Amino acid sequence: MSETLLSARNVTKSYPMGRRTLEVLRGVSLDVARGDFVALRGASGAGKSTLLHLFGGLDTPNSGEILLDGKKLALLSDEQITILRNRKVGFIFQAYHLLPELDALENVCLPARMARTDSAKAAARGRELLKRVGLAERMDHKPTELSGGEQQRVAIARSMINEPELILADEPTGNLDSHTGAEIMELLCSLRDERQVTLVIATHDASVAARAPKVIQLVDGVIAT
Repeated sequence: MSETLLSARNVTKSYPMGRRTLEVLRGVSLDVARGDFVALRGASGAGKSTLLHLFGGLDTPNSGEILLDGKKLALLSDEQITILRNRKVGFIFQAYHLLPELDALENVCLPARMARTDSAKAAARGRELLKRVGLAERMDHKPTELSGGEQQRVAIARSMINEPELILADEPTGNLDSHTGAEIMELLCSLRDERQVTLVIATHDASVAARAPKVIQLVDGVIAT
């Protein structure tokens, strides 16, 4: 049996919305084994992105537990979670979240610099990753000088810079046309196979979910059975 890397145990999450409460997750439990490729599929508002944020320690559940690499995130300090996330997790966001004042290489190297990796070593690895994602000639370009597909390639390279065990991708093709989206998924799957990382993708797109061996359907904050 494969070792579990990521677990959610009866997780709930809600947000106050004026006089009412919006229940986003209503008792989600699942395990992701090391090396798994899992797609979280569901309509907008089903709780996919919220669950990814909880998995990566970007948010905290109202109840239940999140465990990453055997560690209960609720028992860690903010600093400990930040260090764990920086070392173990790579994020890919739908909106890319690249810093506009930095060029592609600088954006890719940012997590490595935060991890206090030697600057020359970080830059060498960043160049290698940008070449791998097809941006060898665009390393000194800033986000405004790149297409949406190129920005997402930068974001993928950035997610890999610290050699994480887990990649969390939130609608990685959501802002792209179908052709570019298919290219991005092909690239992401190839990199996953090459580097043997665990991949969890949140998507509403059936064609994206179909790439994953394991698909989990979220409906109104619960896992559909």
